[in-house]
Amino acid sequence: MYRHPSIPSSNIDASEDGLLDSSTAPTTPDGSLSFSPVLQALKLQDALEDAASGRGKQRTSSTSLGAAMRASGGGVKNICCIGAGYVGGPTAAVMAFQNPHIDVTVVDRDPVRIKQWKTKHLPIYEPGLHEILRIARDGSKACSFYNEATRSDSLDSMSSASSSTSECESQCGDHRDEIAIQARVPNLFFSTEISKTISEADIVLIAVNTPTKMRGMGSGKATDVTALEAVTREIAIHAKPGAILVEKSTVPCRTAELIQDTLKVHRPTQSFEVLSNPEFLAAGTAITDLLSPDRVIIGSSSTSAGHRAAETLASVYGSWVPRNRIVTMNTWSSELSKLVANAMLAQRISSINSISAICEATGADISEVAQSVGMDPRIGDKYLKAGIGFGGSCFRKDVLSLVYLAESLGLHEVAEYWTSVLSVNVWQRERFVRRAVRCLNNTIVGKKLAILGYAFKKDTNDTRESPALECIKILLEDCPRELAVFDPCCDPATVKAEIGKLVGKEVLKENGGSIEVYTDAYAACTDAHAVLIMTECDEFKTSPPSSSSSPALAPKSKTASKKGPFDPRPFARLEPTECEILQLQKFLTFTFAVDDPLQRFEAEPECGEECGLCGGEMGDELEKTVVLSKEGDTRDKLDWARVAYHLQKPKWVFDGRGVVDADEMRGLGVRVEGIGRVGWGGRR
Repeated sequence: MYRHPSIPSSNIDASEDGLLDSSTAPTTPDGSLSFSPVLQALKLQDALEDAASGRGKQRTSSTSLGAAMRASGGGVKNICCIGAGYVGGPTAAVMAFQNPHIDVTVVDRDPVRIKQWKTKHLPIYEPGLHEILRIARDGSKACSFYNEATRSDSLDSMSSASSSTSECESQCGDHRDEIAIQARVPNLFFSTEISKTISEADIVLIAVNTPTKMRGMGSGKATDVTALEAVTREIAIHAKPGAILVEKSTVPCRTAELIQDTLKVHRPTQSFEVLSNPEFLAAGTAITDLLSPDRVIIGSSSTSAGHRAAETLASVYGSWVPRNRIVTMNTWSSELSKLVANAMLAQRISSINSISAICEATGADISEVAQSVGMDPRIGDKYLKAGIGFGGSCFRKDVLSLVYLAESLGLHEVAEYWTSVLSVNVWQRERFVRRAVRCLNNTIVGKKLAILGYAFKKDTNDTRESPALECIKILLEDCPRELAVFDPCCDPATVKAEIGKLVGKEVLKENGGSIEVYTDAYAACTDAHAVLIMTECDEFKTSPPSSSSSPALAPKSKTASKKGPFDPRPFARLEPTECEILQLQKFLTFTFAVDDPLQRFEAEPECGEECGLCGGEMGDELEKTVVLSKEGDTRDKLDWARVAYHLQKPKWVFDGRGVVDADEMRGLGVRVEGIGRVGWGGRR
């Protein structure tokens, strides 16, 4: 930190290399602080006001974000993350973002996936991930800003900005704290050189896929650790002495023994510590979960070497995670805790879904029941949203792994209990489809049905174990004329490829089948006999119901009145953390609708001419698809009046996620059948 003796000049790089992401909002001119369309107006307005009040001299501060962290990094200089998927990519990105002094390299044997991580066409969609990558992967320019909150009248001064700013500042602008942020060099890299990267790493994160085993002993229940075994052999051969191995993948209990055995076979004279560090990320909120985790679990052996290894990994997380949230335990407890956490969440979903069937039969409303039950502090209100069941790569796989573990230990009653959680999940989606077909006069032959949502949950393009796909399979048995699929976050080409692989290419319309994947929601719904909502995307929501729940029962929310991100200034210190700067970036972007208001981003890597996503048919499809997928509260909502106008009569909407207001839809002439409440068909 240092102080400027006089009026500061901007530390922002004025080169023309600082181009913005061409896929985002209108760009901000590059250059000094006074040339930012956001901050220029603020400085002029502030200077005029403060001149009148006669404030004292300005104070400025420069911060090196990595300075404080270098002392606590435990000597870690290089981290290798094996696996560039939904866990490895975001985890490595946040680690690099929060530890500028550590080089983090993500490796994967898939060159296409690695190439995507190096461009703006990321292989996965996660809100907030792009901003993290722009700093860690691309590096950043120096920038500066005032350490005080934006005033409510600042927007009015936007249009009054002029070239007189500098003249005004020279007379009256020396009055306030200014925080100067130094430039960052890139410290997040992506590579296919697995062996080389492993050999240089102080910590090796294992984040490979561990799906359910589909053949042989334990088929359909046991975890397939084929990829884990292959990676462990590679690590055993190439890891440098003293390297720390970390399980990030969800693995069966006592997998660390398997890893240790492999290491001893290949390196009998070397000693390595194996830690368990399970991820607790939810698709769609993974970046938030990483930036502000409820807990970080680190499992280690009970030896002094194990404790030292755990402390080394804890020091990496300690750069941004409070130490009281970093919990250490033995390896087996850590491995089992991930399975149990997901199993408990899955059980909760199946429990509320089972009650939704009772509500439909009795006239009760599942949302009111869930609200009442959720107000009990012993129960809480999380995961009490009835729907068509859970999907994704984790819940089903982890419950099955727990079932297999219980069976292998002879605990058959335990295995039966957790199996019932999965049975209810399958039954719930089958029940939803049967209800829809029944309302359509027990036949969908010759009819078009629109499927809104294909990913297993909102704000992600993860389609693994998608409930929508399972419902589509059931609907195909009744020979519909067309099943029109749309998802705001999924690439249509990817959806088509997955359906063709898992169901059969013959079901696609281009091959004479009935499934068509759309890039536009309105086109998908046009001339449809019914709309089935499969994913709880915010884009599909109507305005919140005004009378469906009791105001007296409604819990008070501290953030209910907020319309967007908050201004984190003034900062308590003149050395804000990366998280605080990120929050300020989000606030200014949201408030002024300007991309990169701090002018901190470096130019994003350009794609090569052979890039299929920058142009051509695939690129055009992708750009059209993400139209409804804007982050924040400014995202476009589906115009249900427009959708209703083009539906066939009688107009049906089958709400599998509780996102539309039945009363509002009734005003549009639409019949709504929702889960857990009596609809047009009456009580079941």
